[in-house]
Amino acid sequence: MPANFWFDRNSSRAGEPLQTILFDRDSAELEEESDEAPPSYRGYAGRRRKAAVVLTLVWGGTIVLHSVSWGLWVVVGLTGLLGLHAMRLIFAASGSPLSWNRNLDESDLPYVSFLVAAKDEEAVIESLVEMLCDLDYPADRYEVWAIDDNSSDGTPELLDRLAQQYDRLRVLHRDSTARGGKSGALNNALKFAKGDIVAVFDADAKVSSDFLWRVLPLFDRDSVGAVQVRKAIDNANENFWTRGQAAEMILDAYVQEKRVALNGIGELRGNGQLIRRSALERCGNFNEETITDDLDLTLRLHLDSWDIECVTLPTVSEEAVTRSIALWHQRSRWAEGGYQRYLDYWRLLLGSRLSFAKRFDLFVFLLMQYILPTAALPDLVMAVVRSRLPIFSPLTTLTVALSMVWMFLGLRRCDRLQGKRQPLWISLLQSLRGTLYMMHWLVVMASTTARLAVRPKRLKWVKTLHQGHRSGDEVVMR
Repeated sequence: MPANFWFDRNSSRAGEPLQTILFDRDSAELEEESDEAPPSYRGYAGRRRKAAVVLTLVWGGTIVLHSVSWGLWVVVGLTGLLGLHAMRLIFAASGSPLSWNRNLDESDLPYVSFLVAAKDEEAVIESLVEMLCDLDYPADRYEVWAIDDNSSDGTPELLDRLAQQYDRLRVLHRDSTARGGKSGALNNALKFAKGDIVAVFDADAKVSSDFLWRVLPLFDRDSVGAVQVRKAIDNANENFWTRGQAAEMILDAYVQEKRVALNGIGELRGNGQLIRRSALERCGNFNEETITDDLDLTLRLHLDSWDIECVTLPTVSEEAVTRSIALWHQRSRWAEGGYQRYLDYWRLLLGSRLSFAKRFDLFVFLLMQYILPTAALPDLVMAVVRSRLPIFSPLTTLTVALSMVWMFLGLRRCDRLQGKRQPLWISLLQSLRGTLYMMHWLVVMASTTARLAVRPKRLKWVKTLHQGHRSGDEVVMR
């Protein structure tokens, strides 16, 4: 039987650590192999063939819906289902910001390891190290690991100098033979890190000094495997693209919080994510065979019965890309990694390791984010041939409308939490402009799903250049 069509009889054993199912080894065997190349999950095989099958099914299904009399009713039914779920999201109660009692005994506080993978980050790494080494948290309860991933600029020398200045900074250098990209760098540092909680940050990150006091209480619930804070845009006022990204991050945080409130899927976003060490190890650590370690780990955690909390406050600030071509490369990578994980883990996702609420939530957003954009081209072609509106028009219209409504509500919620009193018309203008900006995702998703089905897979990463903005601007759209 071809490797692409294996069936894992163990996929429904909910109590089994996910890594033993993924790699068909027990924990002791995996620990013994830690210094060798990490084992590969069989589901990674045949990604191109699986993508081609999905593309054929979506395009073929679109043509069939145009060809049968009841096709429109199927779309209307899906539209109603999506509308009901959207209303449930809007009325779901969001969590309130938390903070610990600072009179706790220091020995009761979790030990935190910050991991920062840095490749050619000379412009920003010093300010990040200074910020992390000066957090308002007991100095003997956290450490900072900076991984120089074979940088070609002054990053290695700068990190070595900073390590002499800050006792809690640890520096790990990787050479050109190192494998696994960012995931490999993080896994290298994990071998030495001591933290109960692993915090992953990008080199351009900025957080408030009380960040840990406000986030760590979320781990008091034993089922929480990770926490993702909202990403804010540091250079939001630069141009149309940065303003759009700022609104996009607010939309994402709003929807994520609501999904979690309905026991759905909370997702990690790479920068500003904190992970319970035991949960990470049960899932096999960071996947070195993906281009989006955060999105891949999201599904691994949920498949191992962990929850992911997402919060609007506090935030982690980062630089947005400022040019359209850079945005295209970044979003194409995100789209590819996000889509790839469904191809990799689809058997496990259909098993019993996910609750019905999480499986339904996953279906709704898979439909909105990937299936609809993939169906857009054949839908348009059939509409022209048959001189009718695209059959997915009701569903597409609702999806775009929901994007704008959720963005508006997210903007208003951020203003309220931050004590701002912004006029209603400004929030509406931000939402309209943000929705226009979000249209680029339709093209990105459609092209990504088609490309993965016809081109050989390549793990390609285009670096996001960081300039070291220090403005501290949040979303202010004039």
